[in-house]
Amino acid sequence: MNKLLRTLLSFLRSKRAPKLAITDVGRMRMQVRPSDIDTLGHINNGVYLSLADLGRYDLLVRSGVWGEFRRRGWYPVVANATISYRKSLDLWQRYVLETKLVGLDDRAVYIEQRFVVDGEVYAVLFLRGRFLKRGGGTVSAAEIAEASGMAPDALPVPDWITRWAADVALPSTRQPAPSVW
Repeated sequence: MNKLLRTLLSFLRSKRAPKLAITDVGRMRMQVRPSDIDTLGHINNGVYLSLADLGRYDLLVRSGVWGEFRRRGWYPVVANATISYRKSLDLWQRYVLETKLVGLDDRAVYIEQRFVVDGEVYAVLFLRGRFLKRGGGTVSAAEIAEASGMAPDALPVPDWITRWAADVALPSTRQPAPSVW
């Protein structure tokens, strides 16, 4: 429940925050809360992913894209994510969550997110996401670009991210994916 409430509060804050372009770096000032930590007193590895959601929503809301996508019946889903940890974020520590759209291809958007303390990166997340249509189907890059006001080829995906996405991809939902060790 606390993540739901935190998400709603973040949405309200984002609506009042200065506007951004979808290609800008979104920055959210945050603080480690008791509900974020594990028994070792630092942010639990899984919580980083939940907190990163807030940064992505913030960028979408502040750029005006969220409202347009919702109007069209589109919603985001994560296809792949990789996070690397460098230093722990401890209880009550303040940090900035930075979010940047780093690429767009024919099927997905690629985002980098950083957890930063005093200009120093503590953790970094790379994510491949897609937008789905409520009526079924995937939103194309051309549709995303048109709705967000950017050129479809404005953010080419770096080669290493394309390789990463291919290397970690699971089979399509229309294909079998047996758990064989």
